[in-house]
Amino acid sequence: MAISTRAARAKAAVDVVTTFFAKVQGAADDPDALDFTFGNPHEFALPGLTDALRAHVEPQTVDWFAYKTSEPEAQHTVAAGLRAELGLPFEPEDIAMTQGAFGAISLALALLTDAGDEVVIPVPGWFCYEPMLYAADLVPVRAALDPDTFDLDVDAIARAITPRTRIVIVNSPANPTGRVYPEAAWRALAEVLERASSEHGRRIWLLSDEPYRRIRFDGIEFASPAPAYPWTVIDYSYGKVLLAPGQRLGYLALSPLIPPAEREELRAALFPLGLAIGWGFPDAVMQYSVPALEHLSIDVAELARKRDRLYDALVGAGVEVTRPEGTFYLWGKAPGGDGEAFCAALAERGVHLMPGSLFDQPHHFRISLTATMESIERAIPHLKEVAADLSGVRH
Repeated sequence: MAISTRAARAKAAVDVVTTFFAKVQGAADDPDALDFTFGNPHEFALPGLTDALRAHVEPQTVDWFAYKTSEPEAQHTVAAGLRAELGLPFEPEDIAMTQGAFGAISLALALLTDAGDEVVIPVPGWFCYEPMLYAADLVPVRAALDPDTFDLDVDAIARAITPRTRIVIVNSPANPTGRVYPEAAWRALAEVLERASSEHGRRIWLLSDEPYRRIRFDGIEFASPAPAYPWTVIDYSYGKVLLAPGQRLGYLALSPLIPPAEREELRAALFPLGLAIGWGFPDAVMQYSVPALEHLSIDVAELARKRDRLYDALVGAGVEVTRPEGTFYLWGKAPGGDGEAFCAALAERGVHLMPGSLFDQPHHFRISLTATMESIERAIPHLKEVAADLSGVRH
């Protein structure tokens, strides 16, 4: 075999996603196709985004496009934003600017783990956790969410922890379910992690994956686990709130509650590790744009209207759907119990959803809300008809 064992494991873990991606790309050639798969934009970019890029693409100094690490102004902007949002005393030195949340997670893994360490991940959860861990020579260990509510199951996480556990990954608002977890869940998890760290004689870190932190509905408050558990690092991506995933910008933030000695050690490693993982810093223009982008957002109220329209239509058709509290997505149980069959029947009509098998949940499906309202209205009759056909009930 030409590729490494870890490459083969990573490839196998993500093959279902790459195969699906290739199929969707082929369907994109149909101008009448209705695409509800990935969280991609279906309308032109926010004017504020293009204005910021335009303003900073013209060089202002001879070193404008020189090698960039974490630009100080970007770090100051992010730290101030985190202080306001999370109520913790973040400092610029706690921030490493990265190529989106992908880059931030890669940096966290390089910073905190050794080969063979175990990392606990949520199921259902983002389909790239597992391949990223295999590629880093780490061992993913699954911890199921509550099967009915998709709440964080702290007991399941406790059972997944072993003496080899180094990181527990949590995601709120959660992809694919749209759940937002409350402070009480984080306090309970903090007790488990503190107790397990003491029992095993090795610190367990918490990686809080927060790319949808600013995309929440119905006035639901966001709670980060960082105030409850000092040994927390946070990854974030601007690609979600700007709906521009192709412009790679994110960060890894060290909790200011990490004890001072360890916090200084981690700070000192951020730049060397950012270089070591393949110069993981954002491009110059993206970093210069951070002050202009920090408070820019897609229309979350419009996203909520799309959620309500699709949710009401599906529930009215007898489909069991988890009402999302945040993110871009609707998560539902497929009529007839087969997510692949439901999505295949809709694909024949030119409506493309994501089957739950990509999240190790073959009975479910996911719908992206980033499609236009026009596309949603065109898709609803097909969703209702296919749901009726597969459930054997006509509405």
